Amino acid sequence: MIETEMLHYVDHTLLKAVSEWEDIKKLCEEAIEFQTASVCVPPCYVKRIHKEYGDKLAICTVIGFPLGYNTKETKAFETKQALEDGAAEIDMVINLTDVKNGDYKKVEEEIALLKQLTGDKILKVIIETCYLTKEEKIAMCHAVTNAGADFIKTSTGFGTDGATLEDIALFKEHIGSEVKIKAAGGIRSLEDLSAFIHAGCSRIGTSSAVNLVKGLKAESY
Repeated sequence: MIETEMLHYVDHTLLKAVSEWEDIKKLCEEAIEFQTASVCVPPCYVKRIHKEYGDKLAICTVIGFPLGYNTKETKAFETKQALEDGAAEIDMVINLTDVKNGDYKKVEEEIALLKQLTGDKILKVIIETCYLTKEEKIAMCHAVTNAGADFIKTSTGFGTDGATLEDIALFKEHIGSEVKIKAAGGIRSLEDLSAFIHAGCSRIGTSSAVNLVKGLKAESY
């Protein structure tokens, strides 16, 4: 797979707390130029991006980010607002305290609520693998599947570690046939990008892929 084709798998991401509008505009213009799957941005920028760029790109935003311990009512409000503002994709963070308390059904119910709100829009569920045991990861594969979400996602990028190929293999073994996989966190080279795509990921969350491809193209001239 050539490098520019790999960018079609990428959610071109900028989630820093101090992200400025000029940085967001650059992100969006790169996403349009390189035809990335989406831009993944803070909720506060969704409406402005939609007004500026309309349907030229898909807007993804994050809910309950990055810690996940907001109440489900708060996450529901955030989701409704993001969709009204123009988001096409929602990346939600599960409540990790519920996982650690063994209340997997409660996690499943929260995911199902947000999927009900997103409807035919895409819902990705961040389970933050770096904090979970193998048993908990498997339980989250089942929760995501049972709740009808579109994707299971490895990480926020704000945890102690990011995506691993071992976790992708575990997901593939335990998710339902309709659930896709998004890897995020620590994917900083074209080799990483290729490896996760070939491992079975339909989406990659990264802030560096476009710059890597632009640098490669510059070197070829």
